[in-house]
Amino acid sequence: MAYPARHERWQSTFQESRALLRLALPICGAQLAQSGMSVADVIMAGRASARDLAAVSVGSSLWLPLMLFMTGALMGLTPIVAQLVGAGRIPAVRAPVHQALWLALVFGVLAGLALVFGVAPVFTLLGVPDGVAALSADYLRMVAIGMPGVALYQALRAFADGMNHTRPTLWISLVGLAVNIPSNYVLIYGGAGIEAVLGGATPARLAGLPALGARGCGVATAIAMWTMCLTMLVCTRRSRVLAPVRLWQTLCLPARRPLAELLRVGLPIGVAIFVEVTLFTLIALLVARLGEVTVAAHQVALNYTSILFMLPLSLAMALTVRVGNTLGRGAPERARFVALVGLGVGVLAALVNDLLMWLTAGPVVALYSPNPEVQSLALTLIGLALLYQVSDCLQVTLAGALRGYKDTRIIMAITLVAYWLVGLGGGWLLATGAWPGLVPLGVRGYWLGLIAGLSVAAVLLGWRLHVISRAPRRAEAHGH
Repeated sequence: MAYPARHERWQSTFQESRALLRLALPICGAQLAQSGMSVADVIMAGRASARDLAAVSVGSSLWLPLMLFMTGALMGLTPIVAQLVGAGRIPAVRAPVHQALWLALVFGVLAGLALVFGVAPVFTLLGVPDGVAALSADYLRMVAIGMPGVALYQALRAFADGMNHTRPTLWISLVGLAVNIPSNYVLIYGGAGIEAVLGGATPARLAGLPALGARGCGVATAIAMWTMCLTMLVCTRRSRVLAPVRLWQTLCLPARRPLAELLRVGLPIGVAIFVEVTLFTLIALLVARLGEVTVAAHQVALNYTSILFMLPLSLAMALTVRVGNTLGRGAPERARFVALVGLGVGVLAALVNDLLMWLTAGPVVALYSPNPEVQSLALTLIGLALLYQVSDCLQVTLAGALRGYKDTRIIMAITLVAYWLVGLGGGWLLATGAWPGLVPLGVRGYWLGLIAGLSVAAVLLGWRLHVISRAPRRAEAHGH
């Protein structure tokens, strides 16, 4: 009689995996589209001039972490909405969404002001050449205009994700990419760029447009941000799936308690994401001292593996929704099962990534650089990346499951220890040989530090999920 029970378990696992992937794949497409915007900025600015490329690259290293922090902080809305949906309390969703929109507006304005008035000391600290610093400041002033728009978009996206409606995120990200690329072209290259495409058919008004270079790239980015924001706003008004919330029927003014809950859940997520981003930024700065070939190989390997990371990251974001929905229905045992299925799917995604890297690393690296030394070192680093795929996928899906429980402060604490202490500190020791008896490993040491940090994060997050997912069971056993 064990066969039917086993069959039902496998069927339930398959159904849950399918539901998770149905949520995750549109998110993955959206993440790739948004990454495509950054790639387009770098490529098109690079074709304008080396200085424009440097200005955009330096500027992006400042505004992207700010945006990711805002995104993480606003992601606190997703488990709140998901649990309300699971409990069948759809009308109650409107109030926290409005609080998130107020919060997003404040975050966006503050981030914009920081980009306008706060970058000069950073440029001085980093030793950015004056010409590049001035051009990058112009670029950031333009991007600052779009920061409130992207913050509002991220709040509405967190709402839609929590409602199990992730497809708009994909289509709106594609709209943003479709707006970003031609806007970049026109504003970066001006009339000369348009004439290169249209030739004699170019209207006189367009032929006289100035080439704005990096500043034009910033304007295009701001236009794309506001386009995505306004498109998402229209979507939330017209979507049949989101209609029961009646989001725009009445306006909820800012309220202390719901804002406090949003910040309690969301701020640790934002800090954790910021810590992760700054880890890679600091490693890039430390690697910069090891020579041009090493820097190039490190960037190639990191860029390639970051693209593949979009699938497990998307699974984690979808798992937050699935766990939150299940807890909202008052089914903690089922929530534990959902989390375990998500971990299993995450491991499969890691194995798929390993296979893709094994099969495609050589040709892909050759596309990045024709230099044999760069190719050889990049392939060595990608070989190390093969080792941490499972731990990386596990730690990100575990974090996604814990967000579904609204258990985000522990994620922040574990991230700080695992990434900065183990990952960065251990990587520095291995890279420099600062510890007695260690042989300096150079850039390979930093990547081994990443492996150690991600593995420690996976173990600690796994322990935390085990504890928190069993807490309701223990409470029931003791009659609570």
